[in-house]
Amino acid sequence: MKIKIFSLLLVPLMLSVSACGETWGQRAVTGGGIGAGTGLAVAALAGFPLVGSALIGTAVGAGIGAATAPGGIK
Repeated sequence: MKIKIFSLLLVPLMLSVSACGETWGQRAVTGGGIGAGTGLAVAALAGFPLVGSALIGTAVGAGIGAATAPGGIK
């Protein structure tokens, strides 16, 4: 149970630093890649379905990456 709670808290942290790049397209692609990796890692730790979690992580990471501005976190 502790692993599931920890992994659910880890997802927003990982997605908040997921966008890297100068254009919105670059940030969307890198955000999607990092989101997919994060979703897959959390699913593996928590025992969730792997493919669905990776797809959700990809969509959320790409959305956050596309929505951010370059150098937004200072």
